[in-house]
Amino acid sequence: MIDLYTWTTPNGRKVSIMLEEAGLPYEVHAVNLGKNEQFAPEFLKVSPNNRIPAIVDRDADSGPVSVFESGAILIYLAEKTGKFLAPKGEQRAKALEWLMWQMGGVGPMLGQANHFINTAPEKVPYAIDRYITEAARLIKVLDTRLGHAAFMAGDYSIADMATYPWISVAFPLIAQGKPDIVGEGANVKRWLDAVGARPAVQRGMAVPNV
Repeated sequence: MIDLYTWTTPNGRKVSIMLEEAGLPYEVHAVNLGKNEQFAPEFLKVSPNNRIPAIVDRDADSGPVSVFESGAILIYLAEKTGKFLAPKGEQRAKALEWLMWQMGGVGPMLGQANHFINTAPEKVPYAIDRYITEAARLIKVLDTRLGHAAFMAGDYSIADMATYPWISVAFPLIAQGKPDIVGEGANVKRWLDAVGARPAVQRGMAVPNV
């Protein structure tokens, strides 16, 4: 059994999608960010960076193992199950490079765009435009890649699971705001439809049920 500590954010839903796709049994522990539950001492023992998601694998060979950071969790679960990440070679490298692209680009840029648009106490036009423009550029990169492959790493992988929760929400807004950069985005649209049609993705996107 795996304990999943999560909330209703794209980062959290990466891991619930993977757990559903891999068919692993897990128990959900909702960490309400609005109530600052991520700072609870019990949660900090699992995730010292006070961020969701985090897991505890109760069935690890050497005893319970805790993992925080969504990318690290996806790799851990992929290696545990032997699914959605090749054990070596080019296919593994492609999945990891696109996973790191999401972790280092898509997540931070879209997160900052959301902050300055929806959360910041004052509107800063320069910051809003900066992050939306960079988000649009990244979506264009994704669209170009998906013009050459059905999924981000060629085959469906943890890279797609990491990226889908972010792009599914952001694509319509960014494409409308920066059509000169994003363009039609036909390849992203096709990919969103394909990933979003997967039953495991649909179940994972509904976690936690709050």
